[in-house]
Amino acid sequence: MSFLHPSRTESREAQALPQINLLTPQAAIPGGTFEVLGSHLVLQTNDGPQMPHASFGNLPATLNFVRPTRAIVQVPEGAISSDLTLKFDEQDPDSASNALYANIGVPMAEDLHLVSNPCIDGEGNLYAMVSGSRGQRVSISIYRIERDLQIRPFVRDLLNISALAVGPDGNLYASSRAEGVVFRITPSGSITTFAEGMGTATGLAFDRTGNLFVGDRSGTLFKISPSGEIFVFATLEPSVAAYHLCFREDGVLLVTAPTTSSQQVIHAIDPDGNAGVFYTGLGRPQGMAFDEHGNLYVSASLHGQRGIVRISPDKEAELIVSGNDLVGLCFLEDGCVALASSNTLFHVDLGINGRSLL
Repeated sequence: MSFLHPSRTESREAQALPQINLLTPQAAIPGGTFEVLGSHLVLQTNDGPQMPHASFGNLPATLNFVRPTRAIVQVPEGAISSDLTLKFDEQDPDSASNALYANIGVPMAEDLHLVSNPCIDGEGNLYAMVSGSRGQRVSISIYRIERDLQIRPFVRDLLNISALAVGPDGNLYASSRAEGVVFRITPSGSITTFAEGMGTATGLAFDRTGNLFVGDRSGTLFKISPSGEIFVFATLEPSVAAYHLCFREDGVLLVTAPTTSSQQVIHAIDPDGNAGVFYTGLGRPQGMAFDEHGNLYVSASLHGQRGIVRISPDKEAELIVSGNDLVGLCFLEDGCVALASSNTLFHVDLGINGRSLL
C-alpha cells in the first residue's frame, strides 16, 4: 500500500469521476505546465486520498501538485496538442475524467542557440540564429525556415549573432555582440557591414521611418539612419544591457535587459530619447512583440511562472504560454507564433495576429 496507490478503495459507484473545467494558460511547450481547475481531482479512499494519473493523449505526464479542485500538470517531452485526461486507474477507462484540449507547441527547428527573437520577412520566411558562446564562430550563423517549413542554412561564419530584424528594404540585419557590428544581409545571402563601433551590439529594431536602433550592453542606444549615419539616441544606466528592443505604435521604444531579479522593468524611451518605465514586476524579461490590438507579449517570468506574458494597454499582465526556457517570439500568419527557447524554435497556434512591423 502507498499514499499514491492504496490497496483498498471504495466502490467506483460511490466515487465521482474527476471533472476538468479549465486549463490555463492558453498554451505550453514541453517542460511547461498547465493549471487544471475542476472537481473531484483526488479520490477519497478508505486508506486516504489517491492521486490521479495524467496523460496527454496516450503520453503519461507528471502531476506537480494536486488538490481536489486544482492540479498542476507538466507537459512531457514529445507531447503534441492533444486531449488531457486524468484517471484514477490507468487500466480502467471508466475511471477517466472528461477530456480537455491542451494546446502544445511543436518544434520547428532544433540545435539552435537563440538569445533573442526570431524574425519574419515580407515573404513569410522565418530567420533564427545560432549565436554561439563568446568568441565562438559557428559554421552556420543564421537559418532560414521557409513557408513550406523547410529549414536551410542562410548565413555562415558570423561571430556571436545577438539580434535579427528585417528592414523596410527587405534585407535582414544582424548584430554581433563580439564585433560591435551590424550586418546587412540580402535575401540571397550576400553580407555587407552596415554599421561599426556599436560597442557590445545586442538588440535591434526599426522605427516606421526606417531608422535602425541598436542596443549596447553598456546601456547606450544608437540610432542609425537609412543612409548609415550613427547617433546616440538615449543612454540608460550602465548596468542595463539593452538586449531586446521593440517599438510601440506611438513611436515609444521598449527595452528589456534581463538579470536575475524577479522585479525588473521594461524601459520606455520616447521619440526624443527621454527614458521612463513601461512596466515593473517581471522576472528576466527578454524578447518582445506586439499584437494588432496593442497588447505586448514578452518572454519573462510572472509570479514565478516562466513563459510568454501578455501585457494589455491598461498594464494588466497574464501568462498565456508556459515554457521554462523561452527567450523570444515572433508572430507568424493566421494567428500562429514562433516561440524561441535557447535551443529550439516552436510553432503554436494562439489565434493572435501580430502587428505589422514593416
